[in-house]
Amino acid sequence: MTPAPADVTALLRAWSEGDRDALDRLLPAVYRELHRQAERYMRAQPAGHTLQTTALVHEAYLRLVGREGAEWNGRAHFFGVAAKAMRSILVDHARARGRAKRGGGAALVTLTEIEDSGGGGRTLDVLELDEAVARLGELDPRKGALVELRYFAGLGIEEASEALGISPATAKREWRLARAWLQRELGRGPEQQ
Repeated sequence: MTPAPADVTALLRAWSEGDRDALDRLLPAVYRELHRQAERYMRAQPAGHTLQTTALVHEAYLRLVGREGAEWNGRAHFFGVAAKAMRSILVDHARARGRAKRGGGAALVTLTEIEDSGGGGRTLDVLELDEAVARLGELDPRKGALVELRYFAGLGIEEASEALGISPATAKREWRLARAWLQRELGRGPEQQ
């Protein structure tokens, strides 16, 4: 049984206020959704990837609970930060593999969510995607955060708009602009950037 979003939000608030018991009850309440997020990431990784889904969940959870004094604005905020942590873990892993193989370890991902065409999306490495999202975040932090919440965390427009404190209509408009920007950026070769 999946806990209601209000239950997760209540646990996050209690934990933010110093209730260690709330932290103990939080993992079972969020584990299934964290695992679902990790599965989305891992499906995009090449066969033979050395990082397992469960390890990604556990590493992300450890990073989340290690944030001393974190104030959680609710369930959507927590899962957005979890998505960012998972993305960071995969990028770190790809960089480490790349160093070990001198360029051969970059993991490939398929961008079906960002592509408008129904053709399965373009394949690129996770480092290229990370760099593009980082550039977008530098130009427009809210659009960068929206991409993280929608694409990486798998949140819907309603949840993402709530996490960002904007209206769903604004989130939809910014999502369209962010996708168009990423399509343009990711369509460039390294020499064009």
